[in-house]
Amino acid sequence: MKKGILMLALCIAFMLAGCQGGKTAQPQQDGLEKVTLVLDYVPNTNHTGFYVAQEKGYFAEEGLTVDIVEPADGAVTSLIAAGKGDFGISYQEDVTYARTAEEPLPIKAIATIIQHNTSGFASYREKNITRPSDFEGKVYAGWGSPSEEAVIKAVMTADGADFSKLSLLTSDGSSYASLKDKVDIMWFFWAWDGIASQRDGLPVNYIELRSLDQRLDYYTPVVIAKDDTLRDRGELTKKFLRAASKGYQFCMDHPEEAAQILSKHVSEYDVAMLTESQQYLASKYSEGATRWGEMKDSVWANYTDFMVEYGLIQEAIAPEECYTNEFLPE
Repeated sequence: MKKGILMLALCIAFMLAGCQGGKTAQPQQDGLEKVTLVLDYVPNTNHTGFYVAQEKGYFAEEGLTVDIVEPADGAVTSLIAAGKGDFGISYQEDVTYARTAEEPLPIKAIATIIQHNTSGFASYREKNITRPSDFEGKVYAGWGSPSEEAVIKAVMTADGADFSKLSLLTSDGSSYASLKDKVDIMWFFWAWDGIASQRDGLPVNYIELRSLDQRLDYYTPVVIAKDDTLRDRGELTKKFLRAASKGYQFCMDHPEEAAQILSKHVSEYDVAMLTESQQYLASKYSEGATRWGEMKDSVWANYTDFMVEYGLIQEAIAPEECYTNEFLPE
């Protein structure tokens, strides 16, 4: 369920615009206001709450009809900044990159989908890789972003390991099964990759990222919107998040039924796998928070400090420049 950096975007934006038309919310003949939500990737259990809100009529109750679209990987911040969607799914680090770029993108996070970072490093159990110091002499396959490399370097260094002794490869799209032979370590999002690998009988050692460095317990994924939307369409934003919040509450209360709803949009995946993933996330969406979507200054500040320390951005940015809880339901 990942990821890219900012740069690809405008050509994809034009492509999406050509396929979808303009993405500002507009009244429809049926009286519902049309809204476009741009996903970060193909539909998966991170996104189920939106599909539930769509099917259960929560968006319609708020006077909205929501078009959920799938872009090319890595372009969501730029698409939303360019007005090619009303809301999008992104990640805390990409929002920070966007806000601190030489030409900052006018977007903010308005809700986190999951309260804590549920990703980490996975390896085939028989290889006995149980901590970052074991990464020396191994092969890691990932998506090739600077933030990814910085995280690996940080956790290896903290564990007394030499980062230069790890071989980094950009993934060719191979599945987790390649952990048995071609590569040694991958970055898993447990709700998807971890559960799928377990169901396929691949035993893995899993090192959760947030257990290695508190600063790495950042928000991923998040819902984003353009500054203009928040300024000029505040009520629309509140309606959208109110319906989404109901959708995610339904996922928490009824994960099995929620998985059935999602399965209509990802029929290529086994329903049993979707159900197990949904059951796992049911306790994660609002874990430790008083409401779904709520974010904290400390989480934004901690990861910003990490990004500055490892040269991912030049200087810190205040949390309030990157996110707001203003539009979440009370």
